[in-house]
Amino acid sequence: MNPSRKPLIAGNWKMHRTVSESVALARAVADTSRIGPRTEVVVAPVFTALQAVAQALVGTRVTVAGQNVYFEEQGAFTGEISAPMLKDVGCAWSLVGHSERRQLFGETDASVQKKLFALRKHGLAPIACLGETLAEREGGVTYDVLRRQLDAMTASLDAQEATALLTGLVLAYEPVWAIGTGRTAKSSDAQSAHAFLRDRIRDRYGEVADTVRILYGGSVKPDNAAELLAQPDVDGVLVGGASLDAAGFARIIQAAG
Repeated sequence: MNPSRKPLIAGNWKMHRTVSESVALARAVADTSRIGPRTEVVVAPVFTALQAVAQALVGTRVTVAGQNVYFEEQGAFTGEISAPMLKDVGCAWSLVGHSERRQLFGETDASVQKKLFALRKHGLAPIACLGETLAEREGGVTYDVLRRQLDAMTASLDAQEATALLTGLVLAYEPVWAIGTGRTAKSSDAQSAHAFLRDRIRDRYGEVADTVRILYGGSVKPDNAAELLAQPDVDGVLVGGASLDAAGFARIIQAAG
């Protein structure tokens, strides 16, 4: 980790836990985690539990994220949740472009950009996910995929608009082949991908690259978190299954210092 960027540990609970179970987990995370003075911790419960979890975490060092957002503010969009609605129930963050949204629900690079705009407009902080599939990795096009997904976030923006969007942005690199499979990218592989993303931003937009935090997500566990977090361009982790265990998640948080 680079000391100029605050470590961020995010837990994506995916489609797990009822409201009461989510509140209990959130309280356990807040109560048992030794959160370093500079470390930020975020949890992303299911939509039905967001308000209850946010209320349970008032006064703690843990904040709340949505797992997804729609880019319109309101309207005839059955099943969708807008940025103002996330903010209304206590969210400070939202994931966008998670690999499962891309793979299972047809999310596109263009829709990810619209969601980024919506979150920024309403003062919510995006965690924008990107990463390659196993076929893409084996095909040797990892960096082509990352370049395409990253560039799409600032497509059609001028340099000033792009810099504003990128300032303080959080990216999450998720090699899709390592999510929920038990396979984890080597720390050196994670560092290479993160450095590529940061260098791409620097080449196009300059020093704003140093404000962008890049998380690693893909079978992060207590026993591999410290090695991943030791890499200079890994600014935190996006944790899936391991974030459902408060004690294990607390160990990951502690690894951030």
